[in-house]
Amino acid sequence: MKKIYYLSTCNTCTRIIGELNLPEGFELQDIKTEPITEQQIEQMRELTDSYESLFSKRARLYKELGLKDKPLLEDDYKNYILEHYTFLKRPVVLFNNKIFIGNSKKIVEAAKNAIHA
Repeated sequence: MKKIYYLSTCNTCTRIIGELNLPEGFELQDIKTEPITEQQIEQMRELTDSYESLFSKRARLYKELGLKDKPLLEDDYKNYILEHYTFLKRPVVLFNNKIFIGNSKKIVEAAKNAIHA
């Protein structure tokens, strides 16, 4: 699978996608215009250790809803991501049954190395 979940209005996402120098065959899904399905998030979850690892605690809604003060369970993380696109840590790169989540330099570099190995 070659897929990237991202936000087209996010400058960081678009910069990273440019940096990855994607080969043919990558599918890009703008999560604002094409929301993540339950099947898609379950597929992502199979490649990582938890729904929490896919969840962005930097989302404005995280603070607005007071979620940092609530004990969240795995199902809560999953449901919030499905409920609103801002809760997905972005971008999420799926490549050959590997997942790269977020925009840290280390993660972007790992994705780049995997794609161009």
